[in-house]
Order: sequence, then C-alpha cells, then structure tokens
Amino acid sequence: MATDHSTTIDAKTLETASDIQLFDSKGARVRFGDIYAEEKTITVFIRHFFCGSCMQYVAQLSTVRSEALKEASTRVVLVGCGDWHLIENYKKDTEFQGDIYANPDRKLYDVLGMVSNLQATPKGEEKRSYLKRGLLGNVLWSIWRGPLQNPSHVGKQGKISQLGGDFVFGPGTTCTYSSRMRHTEDHVEVAELMKAAGVSYP
Repeated sequence: MATDHSTTIDAKTLETASDIQLFDSKGARVRFGDIYAEEKTITVFIRHFFCGSCMQYVAQLSTVRSEALKEASTRVVLVGCGDWHLIENYKKDTEFQGDIYANPDRKLYDVLGMVSNLQATPKGEEKRSYLKRGLLGNVLWSIWRGPLQNPSHVGKQGKISQLGGDFVFGPGTTCTYSSRMRHTEDHVEVAELMKAAGVSYP
C-alpha cells in the first residue's frame, strides 16, 4: 500500500481498488472501477462531510468551466468517508454539480494509501489558495453547516481524522496522477490538478 503523498498507484493496487463498492446518493452500491471505466475522471477524496476546509476546496473545484471539462472528455467526482445519507446535503451546501459517493468503511481510502491525522498546515509552509477562512472561522462555519443545521447527521459524517487525496483515473484501469493529503489542509491546488488532467483552467 502506498503511503508517500505522490506515490504512483501500481497495477495490483489499482485492480484491488477498482473492485471496492461505494454508495451513491440514493444508497445504491457502485463498483469504484465502473466510475472511470469509460471516461477520464478526476476523483477527489474529501475528509469527512462536515469538513469546512474540504468544502472550500470543492467550492473552488466548482469554478472549473464545464466546457473545459467537456473539451478534455473529463469529469469530476467526489468520494467522502461518511454515510451516503449526507450526500444530498453536501451537494446543496457546496453547489457541486457532479456525482458524489460514500465509502463509510474507508476501505478505498486505505487501499489507495490515504492516512489519518489532525495536523494543520505546518509552520512556515504557505497555505493552499482554496483556504479563504481563518482557522476559527472555518471551525465555526463547519459546526454551523454540520451539527447545528443537521443534528441527525452527527456521528455519520465520517472519521474526523481521515485525510483525503486527489487523483486522475481512467478511462480504463489507469491512474495518471495521485496526490494524498499530508495534513488537513493539503488538497492539491486546483490549477495543478486540472493541468495533470489536461483540463483548461481557469
């Protein structure tokens, strides 16, 4: 299993990952490999469904022009580690137009080498451009968007310390780009991700 943040996924690992079952927004099971079998797919693994930092990243992802994605024969999907029942609310909160899947047992996260911690951006390292709010503001916003607005979802958001990552899969059983989060504010810059996928941005 890969643990370095940019280690390429080998064929055996990718084959194992492709057979893992996820849930869509209706609770139907979806084989991971089927998501990118026919089309190049930028796959962003968020942390948990209450993570305000990831919501900011998804908001920046949503600025990618649909025409640019179409020209590159590419789409963008999200995967979260919480319960699938939270997907519709997440789409509403982030205004994300693509498909979102849930992997509550985090098996796919583990197979693809994503790790867990609660570290923030290290001292001396520049914060990612998608982080528009300060730490306190982000925490308060996350609480408001999550537990306060949807108290029935508490405990279903996914593991708080789980980190995500950003990948480009397909078409077929291929992975041409991988970047795993090293801390809670470490999604790759959208511009870099789009460049790796061959999508014009901005």
